[in-house]
Amino acid sequence: MAVMVRLCKRYWSVIVPVAAALVLAAAWGRELNPGLAVLVAAWLIGAVLSAVHHAEIVAHRVGEPFGSLILAVAVTIIEVGLIVMLMISSGDKAASLARDTVFAAVMITCNGIFGLSLLVAALRRRVAVFNAEGTGAALATVATLATLSLVLPTFTTSEPGPVFSASQLIFAAVASLVLYGVFVMVQTVRHPDDFLPVEGVADTAVEEHDEPPTENEALRSLGLLLVALIGVVGLAKVVSPNIESGIAAAGLPPSAVGVVIALLVLLPETIAAVRAARGERVQISLNLALGSAMASIGLTIPAIALVSIWIEGPLMLGLGATQMVLLALTVVVGALTVVPGRATLLQGCVHLVLFSAFVFLAVSP
Repeated sequence: MAVMVRLCKRYWSVIVPVAAALVLAAAWGRELNPGLAVLVAAWLIGAVLSAVHHAEIVAHRVGEPFGSLILAVAVTIIEVGLIVMLMISSGDKAASLARDTVFAAVMITCNGIFGLSLLVAALRRRVAVFNAEGTGAALATVATLATLSLVLPTFTTSEPGPVFSASQLIFAAVASLVLYGVFVMVQTVRHPDDFLPVEGVADTAVEEHDEPPTENEALRSLGLLLVALIGVVGLAKVVSPNIESGIAAAGLPPSAVGVVIALLVLLPETIAAVRAARGERVQISLNLALGSAMASIGLTIPAIALVSIWIEGPLMLGLGATQMVLLALTVVVGALTVVPGRATLLQGCVHLVLFSAFVFLAVSP
């Protein structure tokens, strides 16, 4: 038994994606009772964790700033897969699911992960130091993407309700892709130094992968990453009716489904960011947070716009008044935090309080 436990601990990242694929094959097309739904949901969480684990290995192989980009894109693929599967299975009831999930991802990354990273780093060194130029550029891009995709639909008049017309949706999708593409070019080609840790800040933490993985290890992780992503998307499709019925049974508003998806998808990203912050690599933590927020909007909105061609019903993207207030406050507070290039315990707590307000209002609007 002890040998089996050691083997499972050592090879869990290989076992979980393969097992998730087998569970998917066994559960596909079946109606799940509550017990089986819990089992499938557990494998879904395992597939998410293993996907991000393998994305981290590939990212470590290619190095920064490409590493943070790979992680953000991998997380976004998972998010898009979950949203699309739930939209397909729920029909008109999921009209606002994309909006709720993307907004939740922005709040989790820009307040939850951002604030937690600053708090952890400040507790270790009293002051968290980071590159204001790169972080400020990332925050500005997130703010622009969020406004174009989530705020403007509330105020446009071509269509009734907080929705874009077809031409407006195409413009928002193209603009999101352009902004995200330009940011990636700046981060990886034009000004990569703006997104690297500040020189002179020591790294005292012991990392799991001090030496970059070999090319064979990276290729193996890439293959297992693809298997894990297939498992995530497929299992989300299988268990989506049970997730919605569970949210309804708990008496929570429908928007809580988006929050649950975002929390599930971003949990491994949060762990990676906190690990980097403990190693006094605050810049990597902030790259992960803001990069995930940016990818969540810049890639999710175009993907959902494309999928909406085949899905009947409205696509509600416009935020409500409470959500817009939280978004505006997040942008203002984030800008004040980023400008000095250093933050204390206070800034971390402010962002975490904003995140707590978002969660509370999501379940008790």
